Amino acid sequence: MSALPRGWVGATLDDFCDFENGDRGKNYSGRSTFVASGVPFISAGHLNNGHIDWEEMNYIPQTNYDRLGSGKVKSGDFLFCLRGSLGKHAFVPKIDAAAIASSLVIVRPSQLTDCKFVDYYFRSPLVKSSIEVYSNGVAQPNLSSANLGRFGFPLPPLAEQKRIVAKLDALNANSARARTEFARIETLVSRYKQAVLSKAFANSKGRTIVLAELISPEAPIRYGVLQPGTIRDAGVPLVRVCDLIDSRVSWAQLRKIEPSIDKQFANARIQNGDILLSVVGTIGRIALVEGMTEPTNIARAVARIRPNQNIVRPEWLALRLQASDCQESFSGDAREVARKTLNVSMVRTIKLALPTLEEQHEIVRRIESAFAKIDRLAKEAKRALELVGRLDEAILAKAFRGELVPQDESDEPAEHLLARIRAERDKAPKARRGRQARS
Repeated sequence: MSALPRGWVGATLDDFCDFENGDRGKNYSGRSTFVASGVPFISAGHLNNGHIDWEEMNYIPQTNYDRLGSGKVKSGDFLFCLRGSLGKHAFVPKIDAAAIASSLVIVRPSQLTDCKFVDYYFRSPLVKSSIEVYSNGVAQPNLSSANLGRFGFPLPPLAEQKRIVAKLDALNANSARARTEFARIETLVSRYKQAVLSKAFANSKGRTIVLAELISPEAPIRYGVLQPGTIRDAGVPLVRVCDLIDSRVSWAQLRKIEPSIDKQFANARIQNGDILLSVVGTIGRIALVEGMTEPTNIARAVARIRPNQNIVRPEWLALRLQASDCQESFSGDAREVARKTLNVSMVRTIKLALPTLEEQHEIVRRIESAFAKIDRLAKEAKRALELVGRLDEAILAKAFRGELVPQDESDEPAEHLLARIRAERDKAPKARRGRQARS
């Protein structure tokens, strides 16, 4: 631990916290004991950004809770994940009763420390660094509560802890507002692009035709592979709905199917210039096929549209099908079975006003120019959001170096505070750690 300001002391979590693992003996409550209501049973999945997510909580019977020898949560505790998602933590608010799963440990700080200061510590880069030092395991990283207790903790005077917390609260409020505004941009991007499309295709000139008239006669609109079998890492690439991202195919993430299965659905293979439309579950997602380098097929939830390029530009048609009127038609025509499904017969009947090829070219140019400007702004906003995250980490690092607020010589030194904590703990009954977490 680097040099600390006057009045601070280099401590460890063990110096002022008690640790309690859950009861992992015969009284441990597994998934088979869960009930609709009862005592909350908190696992790592319930820890979300320093808070407990109560929405999807599991519960155990009161009788099971009463039998537990350890792992009973109290108000003011912290819960820390020891297995898998190391570093996830949450503060426990006022609560009547709760118990923890085997992946967690209870961290119970002395009441002579500021709990919000401890919370900020768990969010700081110091904890990430300590996890790298003390964790083990490759397939599933894990940490013992004993090693968690060895984490270094720069302890300031109690009065300074409170000043640091007040400063961090104020700075966090500012960064939270910034995050909210930057997060809104993603929604605004979608709205702006839809507005561009609406303006581009409003009062479209040209004869009105149905989509079926724009399709290549040799390749009618059709679904893909009905039963792909086991999805593999080797074989023929298969485009699924999840691979249609930002109007393009995400080639890097494609999974693959057996060549024999692909052969059965050879008529569904795609080529550059095709348009893909999601027709099951997520309805109306569009992607233009570009940059394909090997034979590729599509899943049942994706429909292939192959434009007749003698009369329609694929780029124009892909943009046209993303406009709100077409998207509303897709959604309105979809039928709810086990999953929402759009029949290709409905897709064929979509009506469009078809301009000349020259006019299509100009419309595409204008839309792509407008989209490029919007995407640049979105990229800058995303970068700014990343910088906010880095700024938050830098501020926390500064706080735990003693550089965020000025020291006050009249504060009781942390060394004295630590002595009082030790004296208090010596008088109290020795806390049980419980059995160590299983690796």
